Amino acid sequence: MLTPVFTKNDKKAKALIWIVSFVVFGAVAFLTNFKPLQGVDFGFNVHLLALFNAVINGTVSILLVWALIAVKNKQFVLHKNLMLIAIVLSVLFLVSYIGHHLMAPETKYGGGGTMRYVYFFILATHIILATIILPFILFTAYRSLIGEYEQHKKLARYTWPLWLYVSVTGVLVYWFISPYYVPHL
Repeated sequence: MLTPVFTKNDKKAKALIWIVSFVVFGAVAFLTNFKPLQGVDFGFNVHLLALFNAVINGTVSILLVWALIAVKNKQFVLHKNLMLIAIVLSVLFLVSYIGHHLMAPETKYGGGGTMRYVYFFILATHIILATIILPFILFTAYRSLIGEYEQHKKLARYTWPLWLYVSVTGVLVYWFISPYYVPHL
């Protein structure tokens, strides 16, 4: 087993986790309708940030699967390192996601038929689960970092599949919507 990284302070941790979760949710919700940098010429196609986000999501998906294999094989240090990398990449994703939504105009899905319904189902479930996953990730990581491995394991049973679903569907959403991006150079 690993030694705890942090000392236990549930009251402060809970407050910080909920504050961070609500701030991130609020920022993303606000940027859905407020795009102050839309139309500004940044000298590059701002939709490259969406591609970057898809690459991050794909990488996080791979890291999550690898981390699960590592923990099943009792490679706890490898598991911890992979999960910390996934968290860092997810923070980078959030920054890039917010940047993309600050700069890019809204893109409408232009497909039709059955694929339109598939896209909107994936998008809706992705948005709903992405909205709720952050506190789960943070509470799960916290339980591990303070050495409460049984509680960590119980939370991870729910967090891991939800996080994997969000990261995989993030790639799928990009794959569906990217043909409809209007290049903005």
